[in-house]
Amino acid sequence: MAQRSWTRGEPLVWMELPTPEPRPNEVRIAVKAIGVNPVDWKMRTLGPLRLAARLVGPPPPVVVGVDFAGVVDAVGSQVTDLAPGVRVVGGTDFSRGQRGSYADTVVVQPDQVCPLPPEIDFETGGALPVAGVTAWMSLHEIGRLVCGQKALVLGASGGVGQFAVQIAKHVLGAFVVGVSSGKNAILVKELGADVVLDYGQGDALAQARAHGPYRVVMDCVGSYSGAGCRALLMWGGRHVLVSGDTPGALAQILVPPFSSKPVLARATRERLAKVVRAVAAGKVKVHIAERFALTDAEKAHRLSQTGRVTGKLVLVP
Repeated sequence: MAQRSWTRGEPLVWMELPTPEPRPNEVRIAVKAIGVNPVDWKMRTLGPLRLAARLVGPPPPVVVGVDFAGVVDAVGSQVTDLAPGVRVVGGTDFSRGQRGSYADTVVVQPDQVCPLPPEIDFETGGALPVAGVTAWMSLHEIGRLVCGQKALVLGASGGVGQFAVQIAKHVLGAFVVGVSSGKNAILVKELGADVVLDYGQGDALAQARAHGPYRVVMDCVGSYSGAGCRALLMWGGRHVLVSGDTPGALAQILVPPFSSKPVLARATRERLAKVVRAVAAGKVKVHIAERFALTDAEKAHRLSQTGRVTGKLVLVP
């Protein structure tokens, strides 16, 4: 059977590729759902992500995408902890020479997937890896946020922002201030934000100052002032740049006292398990803004590029 997949191009090109066979330490997954992330279309445009993918990624044709959920359908001879028929969620990694997830089949290593419990459907699972792991790494690993501290989430109604609000509040026990448009304020409040600020009512950072200082200021938008974000931090706090691949964002990490940190999500089994457990326990809910057939991936990218998506976009093969 041929592996059908989307490859990079202008526009994306639908191709038939040979179905890959897993090597001894690999698993093959029949993909049931794919989450759409900005990294997907950034790999098609000029910038650090595209350059990195070309330098260390697999040879062409380049298949874009990271997130996936599906069912294991083959395992290599050295794999002992997964078997055909197991439901999993995970992310591909071009730095390991792997093609992306915009396909009906992916091959990855076992440490890149986590079992998906039956109470979580494939579409929800497919939306978890990049956005959920980004939020977890930003708040817990980089921000070291603990119960009782404060977190400011800029872009709280977006794909990563929704995870950040819920993880900060319901998993880590923080006091959460979320910034969104006025039309999404009710949603952000329902996610668990203690305070919701409307950026349409004036400078969001100036509004946020009244509720700080913050252990973590998480910029999920990429357009906020680095200096303005750092000014809201408590001593030892962290300003986390989710869109940290632009020249302006990268320059922020060089500014003393070096409290601005970029985050590049890597969906390991350990990290995925924490996000999956939170979803299974009802602490984190996934809002899927729109579903597309995999053949409509170009439409999904155009919508993602607007920066106005409330929640996650999902592709279904």
